[in-house]
Amino acid sequence: MELLKNYPTETLTLLFLIVTFLQSGIDKITDWKGNLSFIKGHFSNSPLKNAVPALLFIILIMEIIASLFMIFGLYQLASEGVKTVALLGAELAALSLIFLLIGQRLAKDYAGAMTLAVYFIISLWGVYLLSV
Repeated sequence: MELLKNYPTETLTLLFLIVTFLQSGIDKITDWKGNLSFIKGHFSNSPLKNAVPALLFIILIMEIIASLFMIFGLYQLASEGVKTVALLGAELAALSLIFLLIGQRLAKDYAGAMTLAVYFIISLWGVYLLSV
């Protein structure tokens, strides 16, 4: 509870991002075929259609690494008051959202792109809090 007392906003923002990105990564791992099938259909008329498996794998790796950095960063914040690793995780999360946004825009899924903006704002908020 000392963590929430000393770093309430940073902690809650990191927890939100960890849940978001870790769940997304785990979902890709446990249902790779389903995700790949959906994404292939989604990007069937975009310039990315032939690169979908590789790009989905890159996003998966980014989500998992970002989550691990944020989990370890949360521990480090609680034990030492250091924000460096958590900041790297939040930055990687924001970067993965930019990659997803590029894909959504190329697929002309403007509603999906708009939805990503909410997550991006929260990621930026985390980056800001962890960098001051």
